[in-house]
Amino acid sequence: MDKKAMYKLSYGLFVLTSCHKGKDSGCIINTAGQVTSEPNRLSIAVNKSNYTHDLILSSGIFNISVLSEDASFSVFQHFGFQSGREVEKFKDYAACKRSENGLYYITEGTNAYLSAHVEQAVDLGTHTMFIARVTDMQLLSSAPSATYTYYQSHVKPKPEAAQKEGKTSWRCTVCGYVYEGEELPDDFICPLCKHPASDFERI
Repeated sequence: MDKKAMYKLSYGLFVLTSCHKGKDSGCIINTAGQVTSEPNRLSIAVNKSNYTHDLILSSGIFNISVLSEDASFSVFQHFGFQSGREVEKFKDYAACKRSENGLYYITEGTNAYLSAHVEQAVDLGTHTMFIARVTDMQLLSSAPSATYTYYQSHVKPKPEAAQKEGKTSWRCTVCGYVYEGEELPDDFICPLCKHPASDFERI
């Protein structure tokens, strides 16, 4: 079986945000999609290790900010490479506003946001799938939506930069995240896509 066949599936990239009891957070996901149009519903799958996952379970609401080709690598770093359990991601973060449901959405490097109310949660083991009714949505720009392919080709730093500096690095074969170090810990989890060390290759 060739696992690389999975990479041929088309993925968008999104900042998922939620809030509960005054605690805001957000994370990068690639699993948002429309499932019905009447009524308008979305499905998302969120890794249980993400703090945003717990906020959605508690609050029952979330926003999806659709990342565009204008998004800089710093957006992926800010929302994908650190945990909301350790960092207040919206403290001093200016490129955001609150929608009518009280949650933040991202205003730079995005082309739309959608607000949703959870109707059903399905336990998938490592992830929870949330089925939610869309309560609001707005266009923010005309820039094309970012895909995994676009991210890997145009946004993420090239591994050659680390190699030229004589550094040993490990690249996630799923999302392209690069870890610098002579050895990759056996229990390492990719901070972007949450895949294990077995999905990394030495570069």
